[in-house]
Amino acid sequence: MPPPDPTRDPTRRLPDRLAAHAAPFGAHGSEAVEARAASTVVLLRQGDGAPGGLEVYLLRRHVDMAFAAGMCVFPGGGVDPRDFDADIGWVGPDPEHWAALLGTDEGLARALVCAAVRETFEESGVLLAGPTAESVVADTTGADWEHDRRRLEARELSFTEFLERRGLRLRTDLLRLWGSWVTPVFEPRRYNARFFVAELPEGQVTRDVSTESDHVVWLSVREAIRAVDAEELLMLSPTYCTCLEIFDHATPEEVLAAAERRDLTPVKPEAVLGDGGAYLSLPDRLVRLGEDVAARLAR
Repeated sequence: MPPPDPTRDPTRRLPDRLAAHAAPFGAHGSEAVEARAASTVVLLRQGDGAPGGLEVYLLRRHVDMAFAAGMCVFPGGGVDPRDFDADIGWVGPDPEHWAALLGTDEGLARALVCAAVRETFEESGVLLAGPTAESVVADTTGADWEHDRRRLEARELSFTEFLERRGLRLRTDLLRLWGSWVTPVFEPRRYNARFFVAELPEGQVTRDVSTESDHVVWLSVREAIRAVDAEELLMLSPTYCTCLEIFDHATPEEVLAAAERRDLTPVKPEAVLGDGGAYLSLPDRLVRLGEDVAARLAR
């Protein structure tokens, strides 16, 4: 049997638009733009308990977006200056702890965690915060919450002020670091995106609120992988590979526990250009995982 075609492999497949960037970049020796710090949160909720049954929250980005247009992604976005505020209410592992995990200084570590929580609220309405170290806000669906969410999204309100006025603090213990991906050098917009995992807090619901997406959905990991394999959904490799990595975890708690044992070496894909097309070079473990999951789903 011939080896799988990497240009058709969903784990490594490079969308045509990105392949069009890769070829001239390599030919002309262009200089890569600096990768901007970003945070992404994989929101989880209980599924059917079978392999691939765990559910994840996905947004489909507008087709006219400058980055990942038309792609299904997890909530997240770039760090901005308001995320560096050292006065923000905070409980759980401190910035020093996160800095050691993230391989950054404490200021950037704080900003990455704040961006993860802020972007999740802005894009899904889910808020990983509470009035105490043991509690989390149960309902964020009222008109007053939506007013503040829109002001945050428009950068008319700082995240620190938002939490302070409501007597809330970040629950950083609800997050676990899953890994990081660095956008390939040929992309005109590049990110060093840290991927966090978190369980949907009890009582909270996700809402279709993001101005950057045209559709949101909870899907089982199994359904998401099958849809991408069938080319019914578009995903970039980081999102797809993360779905593969959590495929065998039956509960959100299992994912959070597995995060404590992760190899946190950043994944830095590169474009491979050949006669058959372009694809991404990825660690062998991810390629093998994609092949294993595909074989299991085909049974």
